[in-house]
Amino acid sequence: MIIRDPNPADQAQWLELWEGYNAFYGRAGATALSSQITHATWRRFFDPAEPVHALVAELDGRLVGLAHFLFHRSTISMAPTCYLQDLFTSEQARGRGVATELIEQVAVEAQRQGSARVYWQTQETNARARSLYDRIAVRSDFIVYRMTLDPLV
Repeated sequence: MIIRDPNPADQAQWLELWEGYNAFYGRAGATALSSQITHATWRRFFDPAEPVHALVAELDGRLVGLAHFLFHRSTISMAPTCYLQDLFTSEQARGRGVATELIEQVAVEAQRQGSARVYWQTQETNARARSLYDRIAVRSDFIVYRMTLDPLV
């Protein structure tokens, strides 16, 4: 398995993974993300001014996993903090260490940027992922709240 940065030629295979990831979280059909968001997300990975990054897992010449992460400032640290926003492994590659290797490489990239922490979230019901996360990280005591807003601009 190779964990690497995506390249423009990966777009079709990345899109398959991206759509699978979004479907897993209920964003498919009538609730799917707009193509505008998907295209903007892909473009951001290749824009050095963007804080959004991606890694892909390649196995036997096919992409089988993705990780999207970003760096942000924090009020409790001088170093940037790394947020692992998206992590997905294709169904046929699950159980082969893809997610573990992606997370480990995100951690390496975070260290290179001076981060002292990587964090992520998942659904409480995602038992398979949580069993991995419980082995490699410490579960936070924080609960996530969201407020949906209508943009003013």
